[in-house]
Amino acid sequence: MTEDVKVVANNRKASFEYFLLEKFEAGLVLQGSEIKSIRAGQMSIQESYVDIVNGEEAWLVEANIAPYVQANRFNHDPKRKRKILLHKKQIRELWNNIRIKGMTVVPTRVYLKDGRAKIEIALAKGKKAYDKRATIAKRDEARSTERETRAR
Repeated sequence: MTEDVKVVANNRKASFEYFLLEKFEAGLVLQGSEIKSIRAGQMSIQESYVDIVNGEEAWLVEANIAPYVQANRFNHDPKRKRKILLHKKQIRELWNNIRIKGMTVVPTRVYLKDGRAKIEIALAKGKKAYDKRATIAKRDEARSTERETRAR
């Protein structure tokens, strides 16, 4: 049994801005024109975030799904809130970490798995400026060593 996974949107900024501690796979509640637009690769999660309401529901906020051209007047609002499908236990765990430990939940990628849109969200802790500088230095070092090995 092979899983057919097609990545639609990545949030590369999330791994730079946050320490990603624990990842969850979840479903999304979408309208017909939204899933068609996602299958066409017309989605962005760069500025989006996950909002947990009263420890009961998780919502994807500010994600942009471009309007589907053929849907004309039945199209969706590109920036509307979309419900994230998680188990109650997972939502409670995220809610407690947000409330007590001051963490946040960020979307890291959206992909199609067996024809269904899935979102990967991560429990994250914000990086300080010196952590970000260390990440940049590490990335530059890896880039320079790779350049040297290619030159040989």
